Amino acid sequence: MPQFTTSRTTTADFTTYDGTRLSYRTHGTGEPLVVLPGGPMRDADYLEDLGGLSAHRTLIVPDQRGVGGSATPADPASYRCDRQVADVEALRAHLGLERIDLLGHSAGGNLAVLYAAAHPGRLRSLVLVTPGTRAVGIEISDEEWDSAVEVFAGEPWYPEARAALEGIGPDTPLEEQSEIVMPFAYGRWDAAARAHAAAAATEMNWTAARAFYAPGAFEPEATRTALRALTAPVLVLAGEYDAGPSPVRAAELAACFPHAELVVQPRAGHFPWVDDAGDFVRPVLAFLDPEVRTVVVDGVRLAYRVSGPEEAPPVVLVHGRGGDGTDWAGIAAELSADRRVYAVDLRGHGLSDRPGHYGFGVFRDELGGFLKALGLTGATVVAHSMGGAAAYLLAQREPGLIGRLVLEDAPVFFPLDPPRGPAGPPEEPASFDWAVLDATNAELDDPDPAWRTELSAITVPTLVLGGGESSHLPQEQLAWMTEQLPDARHVTIDTGHLIHESRPREFLAALREFGV
Repeated sequence: MPQFTTSRTTTADFTTYDGTRLSYRTHGTGEPLVVLPGGPMRDADYLEDLGGLSAHRTLIVPDQRGVGGSATPADPASYRCDRQVADVEALRAHLGLERIDLLGHSAGGNLAVLYAAAHPGRLRSLVLVTPGTRAVGIEISDEEWDSAVEVFAGEPWYPEARAALEGIGPDTPLEEQSEIVMPFAYGRWDAAARAHAAAAATEMNWTAARAFYAPGAFEPEATRTALRALTAPVLVLAGEYDAGPSPVRAAELAACFPHAELVVQPRAGHFPWVDDAGDFVRPVLAFLDPEVRTVVVDGVRLAYRVSGPEEAPPVVLVHGRGGDGTDWAGIAAELSADRRVYAVDLRGHGLSDRPGHYGFGVFRDELGGFLKALGLTGATVVAHSMGGAAAYLLAQREPGLIGRLVLEDAPVFFPLDPPRGPAGPPEEPASFDWAVLDATNAELDDPDPAWRTELSAITVPTLVLGGGESSHLPQEQLAWMTEQLPDARHVTIDTGHLIHESRPREFLAALREFGV
């Protein structure tokens, strides 16, 4: 059985149902993810590492018959999409996997859908990235294309590209059609997109591509009927600017599955990992991780992890600036023995969306929306630093929403002297949206006075935890805040700003004594 433990790219081959030798490449670390290229019949090189997805999952990418390192089949009719379903099943058997996580891009989405219909019990999950929709009978008209591409009307290249698009006719060769539509296939027609598009000319097997959609490839009604029995979860990821499929058509495809969610990547086209790798990878990772769930609050998709008995009292854990819900892993594991624990990734952090709009008031409203969306009114909220500030601002504004409140070394909104000012660019890629720093620094430098003067509106029982003199926060301000709260106690654990990480036992003991 192949091993999935190396981050370097390796190649191997297997023999499929009709004796054709097929090649596949393996790249990355983590659980295997079988990836079906599009084109149709394009060399898988264009997928690259799917925007860095290979840093989290082992990508197993087959070269379709007659493409890349795979052999040319004896029967050219076997290039047809439905005939290649057996190749995917042969690969699964070769890998020794009982069930697979499967990702299909573009035309590979049609193949993935047919595989799901034919082998529903072999799928653990299905990801369809800007997928083809012919397998379920969703056709995209020329009028829809014309309307969709108007989003680029202000671009300098648009008039020439649009004229070429309108010149496509039934006799236009596939090679020429592909070249014409490429400018409309990316969110930005910049140097990176042009280089990625240019490779298609040498990566495609045009003979096989013509046979891929040959008559008889699809039986939409039968496929739709079969998909209704699919129990595996499905993610359909569409590009906001993509014409094939548009987000509307992608939603129609998602509706064909009993357990599907739709994600529309902003400002992306048909190759979303090229347009913005992070915006692509985050929702895919959140979907593929069985421990991660998502909820949409005010149009922003938030990732969170939940553990503990469903009937147990709820506790919501809110991270600090630059962190995410995984920062609470040790604490969540202990609390989940007798609590239902929710660890959220706030916007701009972890696997949640990065909409670019941030601030303490934004995080406050988002936390409130999260509690309401999941029916967690009255939950205990345990929040660190920036998350703590958002939590007590929420307790000020909506007194009945939070049941008990634990604030771990949270800022008190006295104006900073000297001010922090802009953060400047990161020295290396950040694990969160760097724009969070400038937005929150500006509010820490010159905070809304009401955030401090209206602390007495917080009526819920509150535990204020300070990190002592080694914390960068003035501890006398935490003591002052405690005095302003009607029902609060102040406990110092002299370890610095990251109390729950550096002194977890003392942190948990303080929580338990407080009744969490």
